[in-house]
Amino acid sequence: MTARPLTVMLVAAEASGDDRGAGLARALKARLGDEVRFVGVGGERMAAEGVSSPFDISEISILGLLEGLLAYPKIVRRADETAALAAREKPDVAVLIDSWGFTLRVAQRLRRLDPSLPLVKYVGPQVWATRPGRAKTLARAVDHLLSIHAFDAPWFEAEGLPVTFVGNSALSVDFSHADPARLRARIGARPDDPILLVLPGSRPGEIERVLPAFEDAVKLLKEARPELHVVVPAAPTVAEIVKARVAGWSHRTVVVEGDEGKLDAMKAATVALACSGTVTTELALAGTPMVVGYRIGPVTYAILKRLIRTRYVTLFNIAAQDFIAPELIQADCNGPDLAREVALRLDDPNLRRRQVAAQYVALDKMGRGGPDPSEAAADAVLKVIAQARA
Repeated sequence: MTARPLTVMLVAAEASGDDRGAGLARALKARLGDEVRFVGVGGERMAAEGVSSPFDISEISILGLLEGLLAYPKIVRRADETAALAAREKPDVAVLIDSWGFTLRVAQRLRRLDPSLPLVKYVGPQVWATRPGRAKTLARAVDHLLSIHAFDAPWFEAEGLPVTFVGNSALSVDFSHADPARLRARIGARPDDPILLVLPGSRPGEIERVLPAFEDAVKLLKEARPELHVVVPAAPTVAEIVKARVAGWSHRTVVVEGDEGKLDAMKAATVALACSGTVTTELALAGTPMVVGYRIGPVTYAILKRLIRTRYVTLFNIAAQDFIAPELIQADCNGPDLAREVALRLDDPNLRRRQVAAQYVALDKMGRGGPDPSEAAADAVLKVIAQARA
């Protein structure tokens, strides 16, 4: 009788988690070939690696505390469905990727379903920035944490949760095949034409709250600089929403989809206007100076303002303990202020060079050039399985 292949459950609920899950699946397949199969929840990238999701993750990619409360029944229902999937497929390990609220509920259900199932959390909550009590909550819910920050471990190990630092997958994005000239040819830009990259986020809530301010900024910049080319890379989770919104803009804007277009655009861009998130690390790695903007619901912001213990929201700014990239948050995330910061960088090549150099130094502090995170995560997952079987 043929041995049953190793069954790995991967659960991700947003674009960055989908990317990490796909990388982990590829790394495991490279080691095990046909001796591994995948089940779980994810997006397009994980689907391409063999993870067939029972529902569209965009509906549970929630931004904000109030929005989370309103979506709570849906989150619970989808967590129940994920647990039911595990009950049917009987995985050998479950890897729960980012998305704190959803994956915590999945972990709790999987623990009740099968206390012997090894549970691995991939990306821990940022307890060093806010709500340190989540370290204890996570330690009770899972067996192992795969950390993307070198400074995570003490917070969780103090609660008895084993931690393996695997690094940030955004730091290992391969730009070697990115072609800025290909992007310029696609949009009709000459070699010296300025290009503004606009990245409004990967969740529907981010598009709703952040993109209007970005649109106002772009309109002001285009009025002053008719030669400015505007490119919007759209994350798969929100591509249709982004294309519909951008189609109504009064000025020509090119929306690009897929990894090739995004990486080409990042290397070609003069300046980026970016929603806070994983994409800021990718832009820094590409050598793109940026302005970071973010908006959340007013109730969420009022609560978080009392809880957050760091001045910064951008990871390389946190690593540097400095505003290398300006962060315009909440009321400051408005068209005129965003346009002013972008214009400073469009008009001053020396400022752009200084910012890029400072971004690179911060990336080195974050672990740039280290082992591939997906490979390290695969090693750690296989070790957890071996330990559970032993």
